[in-house]
Amino acid sequence: MKIQLGLIALALIGCNAAQNETHSKGTDTNGEVKVVSAMKNVMRKGQLEGSIRLDTISDKKGLYGIGPEAYLKGELLINDGVSYVSRVTTDSTMTVEKQYEVDAPFFVYGHMTEWDEMDLPTQIVNIQDLERFIDQKRSDFNKPFVFKLTGRVAKADIHIQNLPDGTKVSSPAEAHQGQVSYIIEDEEVEIVGFFSTQHQGIFTHHDTYLHMHLITADEQKMGHLDTLEMAEMKLYLPKTY
Repeated sequence: MKIQLGLIALALIGCNAAQNETHSKGTDTNGEVKVVSAMKNVMRKGQLEGSIRLDTISDKKGLYGIGPEAYLKGELLINDGVSYVSRVTTDSTMTVEKQYEVDAPFFVYGHMTEWDEMDLPTQIVNIQDLERFIDQKRSDFNKPFVFKLTGRVAKADIHIQNLPDGTKVSSPAEAHQGQVSYIIEDEEVEIVGFFSTQHQGIFTHHDTYLHMHLITADEQKMGHLDTLEMAEMKLYLPKTY
């Protein structure tokens, strides 16, 4: 009897271990958003080191993600499986490289392969309009989700983090030291964003439900999107059935 109980216990342990292993190695569910660390840990606690290396995300199909580079040395964007890092070179120039071997102190990412595509109404012209429009369109969603826009912007303001070496950070003002802004005018772009009403201070700022990065069609400019004046753009939201 004791032997039988022992064998049953070992079988249960083995089963649980197998389930845990499968879970830890499982592929991401389409549409599921994952968050690594938090913006507030960087801004308030000075946790600038990398919390994730992007090349450890194994499934690249339909992968989207945004965040800053470790130690706030640049901006990161994954757009449909292609990873970009932008860094400041001067007040008017930057470099944009395709690279997965890079770390982020916080990062939000998810997979999406099926979209509902729509033309934005002409009255949707800025970020605040876009936020309200998305909130209305997906009011039944209770989880964060990725979205994207394509088309022409009349004007956009993007920035790249460029924190001086050795800087200690304990506030947003300190975190933004060295940040450089760039103006995009009358260009074709793609914008990748994440929406959530529950993640302010985690992957969005405290006063918005959106976090977006913009890249120009020629892939020469990329950064965190601060302001936006849209021309003609299409919006892509997670497909509903």
